[in-house]
Amino acid sequence: MNHPVPLVEDPAALHIVETLCRVPAGFPSPAQDHTQRRIDLNEVLVLNPLSTFLFNVEGDSMKGAGIQHGDKLVVDRSIEPKHGLVVLACVDGEFTVKRLYRRAGIVKLVPANPAYEPIVFSDGQEMSVWGVVTWNLRQVLATRVRSTS
Repeated sequence: MNHPVPLVEDPAALHIVETLCRVPAGFPSPAQDHTQRRIDLNEVLVLNPLSTFLFNVEGDSMKGAGIQHGDKLVVDRSIEPKHGLVVLACVDGEFTVKRLYRRAGIVKLVPANPAYEPIVFSDGQEMSVWGVVTWNLRQVLATRVRSTS
């Protein structure tokens, strides 16, 4: 994991056009071209602007939860971390993304990949939940599409 970046550094850059209809995984009707409005992605992605950050994922320990290497995670520090939520935790000074297990006095961080073991804490080990993952932003194309204008 890298250092946190506030998601709302440049709110104007987060505007996008939203169509007001659902699109099947086929061909939409041409009549739907005119049913759209501009939305601000801050309204969709950010519940609490001052406590929301963007992290880049490194590794594959959460691939079973749909979180892959290179994804960008929206993390909100104001949400209470609860059992079962995917969290960004700091373990011995290092960030990690895992599912929080908190039951019967046992706290551990559980990966979503059977190749990895849960992180179980021992005396002297430091762990804190930094925030709760609220969104996973994944780029669909392998390379970024750049404007040629």
